[in-house]
Amino acid sequence: MNFAAFDLNLLRVFDALMRERGVTRAGERIGLSQPAVSSALNRLRATLDDQLFVRSGSRMVPTPRAEDIAPAIAEALARIEGALFGDAAFDPAAAERTFTLQGADYFAVLLLPRLSRRMAAEAPHARLRLLDTARGEVERLLRDDVIDLSLEPRRAMPEWVETEPLITSPFVAVAARDEPLLADVPPGEALPLDRYCAMPHAIRSVDGSMDGVVDEALARMGRSRRVVLALPNFHAVAAAVAEGGLIAALPEEFARERAARDGLVLYRTPVPVVPTELNMFWRRRNTANPAHAWLRRLVREACVEFTLPRV
Repeated sequence: MNFAAFDLNLLRVFDALMRERGVTRAGERIGLSQPAVSSALNRLRATLDDQLFVRSGSRMVPTPRAEDIAPAIAEALARIEGALFGDAAFDPAAAERTFTLQGADYFAVLLLPRLSRRMAAEAPHARLRLLDTARGEVERLLRDDVIDLSLEPRRAMPEWVETEPLITSPFVAVAARDEPLLADVPPGEALPLDRYCAMPHAIRSVDGSMDGVVDEALARMGRSRRVVLALPNFHAVAAAVAEGGLIAALPEEFARERAARDGLVLYRTPVPVVPTELNMFWRRRNTANPAHAWLRRLVREACVEFTLPRV
């Protein structure tokens, strides 16, 4: 292949397909029609002698060759963008880009409505979306520029990932409002330890495991609980508990938000559970990017808004 004759615009199409995994969405990302994206993909396939993306249902799945070259292409495009526009002032009022976050449904309930309202006021032409934590590993999504920010509990990250703490989220126990086994326990009080361990529990579990931070706290006391239901998101846990017969530990802000509409009562856990420190993660190379800095400011402000008084 004669690189001098290679159309570098094809790399933008490739990068958009890696991020969006769909021809239509990739075109929307870079301002091209679906036929134009398909045509560019066919040219890339011919040039690199590889399918690059194969259809699986509604998604375009990258081949091993595409996975191999994607990080280098994303890095090269980012460097070009930084060299040309890195110091340019970001004008939210004129921005038409899509900002992508990743996090649990916790953030969909608490953060996104507030963040969306702020974004609409400052950047009326911008778009916002949240990918669920089940979408994939944080490091891969950041590396491939699929997401701008990840909102996750504190964890070890590679040196190229920047971290900033947002809030510390304690856990509370929740039960249905008319739960007969807890009729003698006033709301806001600590649940009796023996009863807490004996009652059936529901937990949020992305990977299907049947234990979590509450089990670690109980184990330190030589106790255990009875987990009978593992669900992939906090919404499902809250809905299951609202049906009665189950209890669960949920982040306090989320539990307060759902209590009235789901008919939940909040209690203190009978053992101290280590609060979860929720962090914002992003690629270090984006730290000085004006658009990215603006997005992080909005996230901080929205988090402050939904942090409520504790029980």
